[in-house]
Amino acid sequence: MNETEPKRLYRSRDDKVIAGVCGGLGHYFNVDPIIPRIIFVILLLPGGLPGFIPYVILWIIVPQEP
Repeated sequence: MNETEPKRLYRSRDDKVIAGVCGGLGHYFNVDPIIPRIIFVILLLPGGLPGFIPYVILWIIVPQEP
């Protein structure tokens, strides 16, 4: 990727546990993918929906990396 291309969010093909959403978020924000995974797990604790709904939405709308 060169400097003029905008940074794009993709679901990861290599670093994935379920759908690659957290791996893609980790790559996009230059953090270890375990950080988004922990955040989603913490959001799942108070009943599930605060973490499940955003994950499924990202799974649907974020394309898989080429």
